Amino acid sequence: MYKTYLKIAFRSIWKSKTFSLINVIGLSIGLSAAFVIGIMIYYDLTFDTFHADKDRIYRVVVDTQTPEQEGHSKGVPVPLIESLQAYSTGIDHVAPFFLFGFDKVTVESGLKEFDWPEDVVIADQEYFQIFKYQWLAGSSNTALENPYEVILSKSRAEKYFPGKLPEEVIGNTLIYEDSLVVKVTGIVAEFEERSDFTFKEFLSRESFRNSEKYGYIYDTSWGSINSSTQLFIKTDKFNSKVAVQAQLDALAEVHKNEEMAALGYFRSFNLQPLKSLHLNDNYGVFDNSSYRASADVLFGLGFIALFLLLLGCINFINLNTAQSTKRAKEIGIRKTLGSSKKQLVIQYLGETFILTLAAAILSLFFASLLLRVFADFIPPGLSLDLLKSPMVILALVLLLILITFLAGFYPGLVLSQFKPVAVLKNQSVLDGDKGRLRKYLTVFQFVIAQVFIIATLLVGKQINYLVNKDMGFKTESIAYIRAPSVNTSLEKYEAFKEVIKAVPEVKKLSIAGDPPASESYSGRGVSYFSEGKETHVQLQLLYGDENYLDLYGIALLTGRLPLNDSISEYVINETLMRQIGFQNPEEVIGQQFKVNNKNIPIVGVMEDFNQSSLREKIDPMAFIQDTQNSTLHFSFQANDTENWPLAIDKIQTQWKEFFPEETFNINFVDEDVRKFYSQEQRTATLLKWATGLAILISCLGLLGLVIHTTERRTKEIGIRKVLGASILQLNLLLGKEFMLLVGFAFVVAVPVSWWGMNIWLQDFAYKTALSWWVFLLSGVSLMIIALAVISIRIFATANTNPVKSLRTE
Repeated sequence: MYKTYLKIAFRSIWKSKTFSLINVIGLSIGLSAAFVIGIMIYYDLTFDTFHADKDRIYRVVVDTQTPEQEGHSKGVPVPLIESLQAYSTGIDHVAPFFLFGFDKVTVESGLKEFDWPEDVVIADQEYFQIFKYQWLAGSSNTALENPYEVILSKSRAEKYFPGKLPEEVIGNTLIYEDSLVVKVTGIVAEFEERSDFTFKEFLSRESFRNSEKYGYIYDTSWGSINSSTQLFIKTDKFNSKVAVQAQLDALAEVHKNEEMAALGYFRSFNLQPLKSLHLNDNYGVFDNSSYRASADVLFGLGFIALFLLLLGCINFINLNTAQSTKRAKEIGIRKTLGSSKKQLVIQYLGETFILTLAAAILSLFFASLLLRVFADFIPPGLSLDLLKSPMVILALVLLLILITFLAGFYPGLVLSQFKPVAVLKNQSVLDGDKGRLRKYLTVFQFVIAQVFIIATLLVGKQINYLVNKDMGFKTESIAYIRAPSVNTSLEKYEAFKEVIKAVPEVKKLSIAGDPPASESYSGRGVSYFSEGKETHVQLQLLYGDENYLDLYGIALLTGRLPLNDSISEYVINETLMRQIGFQNPEEVIGQQFKVNNKNIPIVGVMEDFNQSSLREKIDPMAFIQDTQNSTLHFSFQANDTENWPLAIDKIQTQWKEFFPEETFNINFVDEDVRKFYSQEQRTATLLKWATGLAILISCLGLLGLVIHTTERRTKEIGIRKVLGASILQLNLLLGKEFMLLVGFAFVVAVPVSWWGMNIWLQDFAYKTALSWWVFLLSGVSLMIIALAVISIRIFATANTNPVKSLRTE
């Protein structure tokens, strides 16, 4: 019996080759998108799921609430670490670590030097009690127990000590920045599974207890937060999350600022589960420069995959119900010979499964192409090899069964409803059916395609707005070099600066910290006293010399710059000025902030500018003159871009003379600003492809319906041609019904798109307008595409010889 079903299925598929091909292509496009998006979601959902007791591991984070906005930080005050270590209950392990960057590490035995080692952290023994590594040499029981110790990963040990076994590396010495001498006491293997914990060097925290330069890792201020200061805990076997959170709430209450609380400013310490580490946009992971996943993006991708699959299924339903009359006699005869409805539905589901399986095989080829297209937007470890995972294979099998049911059940049910007597007498086989369902589904297809078009245009418009909006400071033609601090005196910096200043293409220079807008954040809490009231403010700090503000075109509204770096003086921005109660810049000059029992005067007010991406509002900020920084900023002649490469070569030549052992890296500020919107750029690219695929699938379905309509009305077309109808008139006659469906889809899509994009834009402090022309352009574009598809088929049918059309049965 099943062999007969299989023969009938292949004969039926071959008989309707065109419609079968449309079905397979439509489904394969949807499936390929689903495969790619599915493995992307699976990839990101399986980070750090292998850790023992993973449900008991949490990161402590800081959330702030102000009358204007919410804030989130993955960094914590250092005193919180000591408080939890000394007084907490319900916690088995408290593991702080500090993300850190060194300019150079030297292998003493071979006198080899390595610049800018990455993935270096300062930690203690507790880290290895929470995160279980495979120890190739050494032991977790004694790891980082003493000062001046370092644990290396297997790959880093092989880099520093090539050819040596792990146990032979133990006891060797590394020197960081020519001053910190440490001994290797352990080698661990990197995690084989996907993990955000990619650290390769672990220095003992005790090594820095008496260090003046790095003493901040023992800071005692509750008001100071640095994103590099991270804290993980592991609760006890009862997983006392509620009890631990209560202790964090109590600490936040004890160390809150009463005056700020009265004004609506609150800070809380919260627990972030390990499983949400990879996908939480509020806090992020450890390396800001690497690929970052987003739960919202994955959620959106899931919907895109769902809609593309639905479009393919809709094509299947539309085309097969439309073609049902061609199989009416077959069904009538089979029912007369005793076939039941159940058998007919099962047979049709079998035919659908064959087409779905063919589409799945073809989709693997399309999926590999999509992965190549998205190579710049996905992490390097993501590939079709993930399809070999048992969990993914099970999900794919279930997906194919579900698609088979969705695409094949209704057409099979329709076919099984045919009445044998009516069929054999050539009477109507679908009692009163006017194709309403096909119209509804066609409208749904084009609503989805229309929404994708509108979303693509508006996302592109928002990105263009963000990239081109004035940040409040100069970004064009400015570059910076992070100069090494190893054995480099201020005099050497100044000498290097003067040499670079002599390069004709260079206009202005400054020795400073980070650019005005960057991913880095340095801040502190300060207090302001006025009329017996104390106001506590969390402000961001900007460091630079006397040329910094002028280089970046940041206007000084009133006052002066700090006199020198030996005297603490603040130049504040307008936002901070207003936050402490002043509206006139002149009035705030001479006021003082209190920091650690020291008064710091306000000597100037600078214009507001955006310190990060335009998703965020402008934060309170203070500029401090500090020449002890290691970044050289300079601007080129803006109208001389052709000579910039020559100028960079000159700067690199001078760099090699001053710092022959160091790597030369130059960064442009405008490129850094564009990187703020990498996630939006990825979203725009994905939307463009989703839009193209949605239009393609919808138009394939439309083409199939037009083919069906023209075949069904072949004689009518021939008679109208004989009677003098033109091709344009035939186009209007046969295409108006479809164009009305596309037009109705536009009417439905506009409010849906407006609502969705309005919600998306709420994440941005600065946003573009939802312009009417975007909606009109998208509607006209889809109308033209649909009209072209309809006209191509109708034109071919209308050009057929009328005599041949009139002979068609």
